[in-house]
Amino acid sequence: MNARSILILGAGQLCRNPRVLKEAITLSEAGYAVTVMTVANSERFEGPDREIMRGARFRKISLDQLGSTWSCRMAKTTARLRSYLARRIGLRLGFQSPNCLGPVSALAKLALGCPADLTIVHTEMAFCIGAELISQGRKVAADFEDWHSQDLLPDARSGRPLKLLARVEQQLLQHAVYSTTTSQAMAQALHSSYGGNRPAVLTNAFPLQPTPAFAANTPPVLFWFSQTIGPGRGLEAFIDAWSLMDSPSRLRLLGDSSENYRTALQARVPAGRRHQLEFSPLVTPAELPGILAQQDIGLALEPDVPVNKDLTISNKILQYLNAGLAVLATATAGQREVLDKASGAGELINLSNAPALARHLDELLRSPDRLMAMRRAARQAAETTFCWEQQAPQLLALVESALSRPTQTTRPR
Repeated sequence: MNARSILILGAGQLCRNPRVLKEAITLSEAGYAVTVMTVANSERFEGPDREIMRGARFRKISLDQLGSTWSCRMAKTTARLRSYLARRIGLRLGFQSPNCLGPVSALAKLALGCPADLTIVHTEMAFCIGAELISQGRKVAADFEDWHSQDLLPDARSGRPLKLLARVEQQLLQHAVYSTTTSQAMAQALHSSYGGNRPAVLTNAFPLQPTPAFAANTPPVLFWFSQTIGPGRGLEAFIDAWSLMDSPSRLRLLGDSSENYRTALQARVPAGRRHQLEFSPLVTPAELPGILAQQDIGLALEPDVPVNKDLTISNKILQYLNAGLAVLATATAGQREVLDKASGAGELINLSNAPALARHLDELLRSPDRLMAMRRAARQAAETTFCWEQQAPQLLALVESALSRPTQTTRPR
C-alpha cells in the first residue's frame, strides 16, 4: 500500500524556513510521502539546503530562480515582469494580483502538477495557491506563521495586495481542513476577524538541544540574533539603555548587517565601551544552538506594531529557552504568553525609558544566583512545554484527522 502523500508548499530556501523543515521531517518520519515545494532564490543558501537534503526522508522540488540556462532565465524574467506590472500598474488600477508577491503563477503551475492527499501551505504566495487548490476540491491545510495582511510598517505595505491577502486568509480559515498558528493570541485574533474554525496553536519551538552546561560568562553576555541586524528591531533603544549601565557586560549581535548600520549602533555607545559591542555574522541553523548555549541572557526586543508582530511568538524567544538563557523580552502579546507559561525564566522590559532599563539591567547582573536560576527555569520551560517534541504530536493528530475526512465535494467561491 502506498503511503499517503503530503505536499508542503512554501517559498524561499528551505534552510530559512525552519517551520516548514520541522514539519517535513516530522511527517516523513511518521511514514507519509512528503514533498516540499519551494523557491530557489539565493545561491548563498543552496549549499545549506543540499546539506539538509542529505539523508532526508522527504523530497524537495524547487522553482529555480537561479539557473543560467536560457529557459530558466526567460522564466525568471517573465515572473519578474508579471510582478512588476502587478505592483506598478495593477494596484494603481485597483486590481490586486497574487503576482505582486512574487512568482506565484510559476509556483502554482508546479503545485497543480503535483497531486497530493493533503497540501499544507505556508507564507503568502503559498496561501494564494492554497485558496485556488481548495476551489478545485483539493484538501488544503494552512499554517499562519504570520498574519500577512496585518504585517509590515506603512511604507512597506503600499505595494502589497492587502485586500487580496485578507480575502485569501479568510478563505483558508473557513475552508481549509485545518489551520495552525504560533500563539493563542494570534489564534483568537484570526478567529475573531475571519470566523471559521479557530486555528490550532503550534509554537515555533525547536527540538531540544543538548542540556546546556550553564557556565556563566565574566562579564555576562547579552545576546540578540536575527537573519538581519537592522533598524526597526528595538536595537537602538536597547543599546541606549545598555550604554548607561554601571555593571560590566558584553552585548553580542548575530546576523547580516551593513557597515553603515554597525557604525550607527557603535556611535550610540561611549567610546570606552564600544569594544563590548560585538557583531557576529549569520550562521547556519545547525550552528546556532551551540552558539546560543554559550551566552547568558537572550534579548527578545520585538515591537508591538504592526499587529502581526504583537501577536506572534518569534523563533528567538523559544530558542533562548531551549539553550537555557535568561530572557529579557518586550511586552508583546505573544511574548507575554510565553513568559506566563515559563515561570521564572525571564522578565518583561520597557524600551521607552533608557535610565530605568539600565538600572533594571544592573540589578539583574549584580545577582548572579538570580540570573542562573532564570537560566535553569528557561531550560525547564523548554523541556516541559516549548520544544518541538511537545508540538509534533499535535501536528500528527491534525494531519491524520484531515486525511481521514472525505474529499471536499462542494467548492467555495
